[in-house]
Amino acid sequence: MASLLRLGGGLVRGGHRGTLLGARMLHASSRLDDIRAAALQKTMTTAPKALVAKEKLVFGHTFSDHMLTVEWTAKGGWEVPQIKEYGPLSLDPSCSVFHYAFECFEGLKAYRDAQGKVRLFRPDKNMERMNQSVERLHLPQFDGEQVIECIKELVRTDERWVPEGRGYSLYIRPTVIATENTLGVHRANSALLYVITSPCGPYFPTGFKAISLYCDETNVRAWPGGVGNRKMGANYAASVAPQVEAEKKGYQQVLWTIGEDHELMEVGTMNLFVHWRNEAGEEELVTPPLDGTILPGVTRDSVLELTRGWGEFKVSERKINMKQIARASDEGRLLEIFGAGTACVVTPVSRIHFKGKDYAVPLDPSSPESQAGPVAGRIYKALMDIQYGDVPSKWSVPID
Repeated sequence: MASLLRLGGGLVRGGHRGTLLGARMLHASSRLDDIRAAALQKTMTTAPKALVAKEKLVFGHTFSDHMLTVEWTAKGGWEVPQIKEYGPLSLDPSCSVFHYAFECFEGLKAYRDAQGKVRLFRPDKNMERMNQSVERLHLPQFDGEQVIECIKELVRTDERWVPEGRGYSLYIRPTVIATENTLGVHRANSALLYVITSPCGPYFPTGFKAISLYCDETNVRAWPGGVGNRKMGANYAASVAPQVEAEKKGYQQVLWTIGEDHELMEVGTMNLFVHWRNEAGEEELVTPPLDGTILPGVTRDSVLELTRGWGEFKVSERKINMKQIARASDEGRLLEIFGAGTACVVTPVSRIHFKGKDYAVPLDPSSPESQAGPVAGRIYKALMDIQYGDVPSKWSVPID
């Protein structure tokens, strides 16, 4: 079996020699105070999968050849990072992740630029947020820079799975789960960090398609003092039933609100942005504040920094409610509404149902056929230009 072992600043390649050296290294230092990319070991698959034509890719349905795993125990700390063949995990039925939702994850992408180089987009922000999530679950935190280096090596290993073309990318899913084989709600004494990757195509393969929203007046996505600001699987599972009900009513996504005034929270699984002329007559881009109920999205942060840099209109992080949106729509002050997230970058909104009435949301008044407003379209292009390396930016991280 071919293997590759990263030791310090170099790589040891080869079959028998690499395997023996790897075993010697693992025996000498199988427990680490923190995750160290220099200790990473790799075992290559002997049966690479056939690539799927990029035009046939469906998000989250195809996975690359390898995965990254790092085990942890309270007594021994982090073990040596391993890149190995993608495959099932072996977990006991009593494993605490199954019973008490000890799980959090991240989502980021690798992009291939016009020169064929592969890039990541702001991976430091994903690692920062993941460490916040694991802290809330009392799972082990880790050195984000070191995990990024391990992810880079995983992407290098499966570089052939990074599709070419604007809108195509390799989705990267880091996950941390508790693996202790006991029942009972208590802090976990063992955990697993793993990363899988999946090639994906454009969110809008034929161009933007604005969506409709159903304002859910019964269910809430998150609440003060909860975990809405952490990327935990439990936050998503509970959103499925309301989403199905919205679809039955003829709407594509749920608009999440909270309180008697229906303060805006998120749209589906995305952060929400409202472009309007506010009550004072100012042109403004508004998104709900990070008050503990809102996920601190990487795309959200990027949209805020980008639009503030333009200096063309007011950009605010503040509370805004559905009654204000309804009034702005009736008075012709509503300009655009869109969601923002890793999968889609931006998703324009065309109408919102609230208290028995559909409120139309403008798109591009200069182009009746357009499915995106001018600000949403401009943000989309600006971020894509950075992600694919067409515009130099500190946010774009090449994988050398």
